[in-house]
Amino acid sequence: MPVFEFRCLECGNLFEKLFLDTREKADIACPQCRARTFERVISKTNYVMGVGKDGKKPKVTTRSCSPGSTCATIEFPGPGE
Repeated sequence: MPVFEFRCLECGNLFEKLFLDTREKADIACPQCRARTFERVISKTNYVMGVGKDGKKPKVTTRSCSPGSTCATIEFPGPGE
């Protein structure tokens, strides 16, 4: 049962949606403003599950994605890194 996180493009609210079945078709709307324009975001984590070759860790780049909120990109080391 996956839980997906979304950001409303109208009000910026972050919200989650639980899917009981991978084939489920959901009617998703922002619970705060009821808008139906949103983007899926990657949930934050507080740990890294390992390191790459030679002890290299994932590279995290943080940027501003809207006033008052930040987005992050995570680059994981590949098998040759």
